Amino acid sequence: MSCCAVGAASATVSARLTNEEVLLASRSVDKELYQTDLSVPGVHCGACIETVESALKLLENVEHARVNLSTKRVSVRWRGSQPPPIVETLDKLGYEAHLFETAPAKDETLAELYRAVGISGFASMNIMLLSVSVWSGADAATRDLFHWVSALIALPALAIAGRIFFRSAWNALRHGRSNMDVPIVIGVSLAFGISIYETINHGPHAYFDAAVTLLFFLLIGRTLDHVMRERARSAVMGLARLAPLGAMTIRPDGSREYLPIAEIVPGMQLLIAAGERVPVDGCVISGASDLDCSLVTGESDAQPVAAGSMVRAGTLNLTQPLTIEVTATADQSFLAEMIRLMEAAEGGRARYRRLADRASALYSPLVHTAALLTFLAWMAITGDWHQALTVAIAVLIITCPCALGLAVPIVQVVAARRLFENGIMVKEGSAMERLAQIDTVVFDKTGTLTLGRPQLTNADKIDSGTLAIAAALAAHSCHPLSRTLVETASRRGVEHLCVTNVQEIPGFGIEARIGDKTYRLGRADWANHAQMPVASVSGTVLSCDGRQLAVFSFEDRLRAGAAEAISDLKAAGLEVELLSGDRHEAVEIVGEQLAIDRIKAQVLPGDKSARLKELAASGRKTLMVGDGLNDAPALAAAHVAMAPATAADIGRNAADFVFLRESLTAVPLALDIARQSGKLIRQNFGVAIAYNIMAVPIAVFGYVTPLVAAIAMSVSSLIVVANAMRLRPRTLPSEQADTRTGKANARTTTLRPLQTGGLVEAR
Repeated sequence: MSCCAVGAASATVSARLTNEEVLLASRSVDKELYQTDLSVPGVHCGACIETVESALKLLENVEHARVNLSTKRVSVRWRGSQPPPIVETLDKLGYEAHLFETAPAKDETLAELYRAVGISGFASMNIMLLSVSVWSGADAATRDLFHWVSALIALPALAIAGRIFFRSAWNALRHGRSNMDVPIVIGVSLAFGISIYETINHGPHAYFDAAVTLLFFLLIGRTLDHVMRERARSAVMGLARLAPLGAMTIRPDGSREYLPIAEIVPGMQLLIAAGERVPVDGCVISGASDLDCSLVTGESDAQPVAAGSMVRAGTLNLTQPLTIEVTATADQSFLAEMIRLMEAAEGGRARYRRLADRASALYSPLVHTAALLTFLAWMAITGDWHQALTVAIAVLIITCPCALGLAVPIVQVVAARRLFENGIMVKEGSAMERLAQIDTVVFDKTGTLTLGRPQLTNADKIDSGTLAIAAALAAHSCHPLSRTLVETASRRGVEHLCVTNVQEIPGFGIEARIGDKTYRLGRADWANHAQMPVASVSGTVLSCDGRQLAVFSFEDRLRAGAAEAISDLKAAGLEVELLSGDRHEAVEIVGEQLAIDRIKAQVLPGDKSARLKELAASGRKTLMVGDGLNDAPALAAAHVAMAPATAADIGRNAADFVFLRESLTAVPLALDIARQSGKLIRQNFGVAIAYNIMAVPIAVFGYVTPLVAAIAMSVSSLIVVANAMRLRPRTLPSEQADTRTGKANARTTTLRPLQTGGLVEAR
């Protein structure tokens, strides 16, 4: 089996892509920085990746070039007003490029592989049956007849099933380069050629069975590799296929128009009817409904939304129409980001992956040299060119480093799939490698250990008039407590009031005028400035002309699975810290409930980053888990970082992992999968190295036939694939405890609520 993966069948194109088409297909990443993604089906292996990336990086204005073997995607980042000659460079290397399609209707490559496997399998079984008669001592005439029949079966089988390899090898050679299919083609062709020679000259041995069986095993491995890569992407690609092609827009004059998804831009208003999927990220501006978020978060329970709620692309509106304001284009939406993360997971160049790629790139010259030296040595010793060529063919076949080429990518593909099944996205393979090395975990509080979605606990004690005033002030703030007040008022159907002279004072609250009265919403000592002395009040106060009207009490809850996650991390031997910008009382409550001893409160963003750098300087490898804007520097400074899907955009971008579900058990689960991945990769390397150490000398000394060499090489590759498939999340210690005590699904149990302070509470 080869480490090569056959690319998706190229779409029919009448001509090479023009610069204008490439420019239109590019997207802006930053100021004057663009990214172009092209589909290049001809990419097959580590040598192909190295060839393409090296050539593209030499182009003027190109800052980054990356090849993803699973998707056959070539991503190039470049600066300037015109794209560099990307397509021309790929064409010179022998790689056809066309515009990338994320959801092809049919996988033509898999269909071709299935046909090739069926043909080669049928042919190899029939040739094996004929070979048994020859091995059993058939006389010369019968032997020659069986050899000729085997040749007639082998020739069309090699021509049809083997064209996958012949096509790739010829394309490489005619452009002056080599890849891993070249020695495979040489080995198969020599085995068939020498068998024809033996048959013509009435020789006792022919190797038609070796040539066809080699193809059969190689194709099985290649098909498994292709299927595994497609399965790793199938869930997220399913989301892309379910995304709407367009949406109903509401114009400023109230008229409606259906627009394609590509024409929808931020600021537009969309009408999402019940039963429709949300096409892009947005904010609900009117209406209340329930959303099915299972495709995005994996959670089966419907999520209620109202005015002020954020909605994500791919979620399904269940009950009532919603009007949303678009906040991101389709290619910048949450769904598109998840697709990019999934593709980047396999494309990352971790240390193990780089080692395997370098080994694969050296494969062709090393194998050709070994086979040539073996042939010359046997010729010098025996003078029998037939024997020398047979041994050289066996060496050529048995030294195929398919197991080595599959050692890393097959584990990364399986690991990415397992993570996605559990609601975790990873940006690249190197992130899993770094996660497996951590010895310390640092958590943020609000939005990470807690949900960051405070609830109004005394809403039933607040009359509608007072709530309307509070909501009118809160509508001018983005603070989580303000959003809660606005959502509560919307659910109760409270009418909106007109306020003037609105001013938000950081650290205190919001001040505004309604008529001739001044209202304040925020800290008690600031809002109740006309009351002397000010009574001690816990909560957010609404006052009129300095005198208290109402107190709003909020509570935040621990994120589901927080206690279990902390327990599992400690059981794994990790140090756990809590860094928060919140006040001491709130942070201490969380630390007490979660049994976190090392806590720091009222920590500024710069202090968080400094603490991560301090841990790194002391030799600690730290995982930072956070979500807020002020966590981004710390996430970037950590050895590896993780954020919830509810995090701010900058937080998700700075993180290496994003977990989609609410439960914090994603952290120990991701750690477990990362550690298992590293262990399996090392085992696969061991299998590949041990195989070559044992197999090559045996082949060089002439103790194996080409048929045995083909079987041995294929078995080593199948062992590597089977070993990777063993990757499964283990039962964590807290789950074992739940089983022993008979608790039902303790991982979704929330702990006692956390009392939050005023409207200005820090994150």
